[in-house]
Amino acid sequence: QVQLVESGGGLVQAGGSLRLSCADRGNGFSRKAMAWYRQAPGNQRELVASIHFTGGTNYADSVKGRFTISRDNTKNTVYLQMDSLKPEDTAVYYCNVGGAYAGGRYVAVPRWGQGTQVTVSA
Repeated sequence: QVQLVESGGGLVQAGGSLRLSCADRGNGFSRKAMAWYRQAPGNQRELVASIHFTGGTNYADSVKGRFTISRDNTKNTVYLQMDSLKPEDTAVYYCNVGGAYAGGRYVAVPRWGQGTQVTVSA
């Protein structure tokens, strides 16, 4: 059974915006940290943004000031608002729920959705 369902990806021109959503069908959402990762062809999966259950957030340097991670505990959903998109943001985006923090950095658990494709054209 799929527990994490990502949506909201698509094709957008550089400078445009998209909002990704990740619905968690598991339990205890409000007490979990979560994050968004992305993986471009030929690259390793990289951490984009994370949000603690207290609401504190962290971002990769490459997306600071352009992306915003948020959560709605009433809907068991985590979002990634992406503005001022660049061609280098093109990737499959994945959410991860229930990870931990080590040294201030989110560490993923092996619980992934199917991903959603984001393509930014120049």
